[in-house]
Amino acid sequence: MKLDSHRPDVAVQARRRNLQGLQQLRVSGWVKLLELPNPWSFDEALLLCPVSKDEWLAWIPDHGEAVLNIRQFSY
Repeated sequence: MKLDSHRPDVAVQARRRNLQGLQQLRVSGWVKLLELPNPWSFDEALLLCPVSKDEWLAWIPDHGEAVLNIRQFSY
């Protein structure tokens, strides 16, 4: 089986988009949650500080603080 190195891989494209978006992430910025932590919480979160390269501590109205992976929200 021969691999086609010129054909972009879907996973690589998704990673590239995330890397560009990471530059937009900042403390005190609001992000849209892709899934709610509970049925009564808001659908947005306030970023408080980065925990690691893929995780942020965030405050979600009507829920409280949560550690979010960058895959759990859009920016």
